[in-house]
Amino acid sequence: MCSICDHKPDQTRRLSIAGWAAIGLIWIYRHTLSLFMGRTCRYAPTCSDYTDQAIRRFGFWAGGWLGLSRILRCNPWGASGFDPLPETLPDTARWFMPWRYGRWTGNHIPEEHRMD
Repeated sequence: MCSICDHKPDQTRRLSIAGWAAIGLIWIYRHTLSLFMGRTCRYAPTCSDYTDQAIRRFGFWAGGWLGLSRILRCNPWGASGFDPLPETLPDTARWFMPWRYGRWTGNHIPEEHRMD
C-alpha cells in the first residue's frame, strides 16, 4: 500500500476528469504530432507512454509531475535507456511540494540500462 496515494502499486487508480483529459491529449499527441516528429525518444518506454502509465497509476497530480520530469529529462544532455515507471512514489513527495514526485535527473537508471 502506498502511503501517499492510498493504493496498491499494482492497481490503477480511478481517473478524474483532469486525468482523462490528460490521457486524451497524450492520445492526440501520439496520433498527430508524434508522427511528424519521428520516433526519437531517448527512453524506453517512450515519454508519452510513461506519462500515460504514471497518470493511470498515480492519478493526475502525481502522475503528471512524474511525466513532466521525464519529458524534461528527454533532451540531448539528459540520460537515456530503459527507465520504467517507479513502483511507488517517493517517500518525500507531498501534494504541496509537487517537484518531489519527479525524477529530475537520470541518476536512478542503472549503468547496464543506459544508452548514453
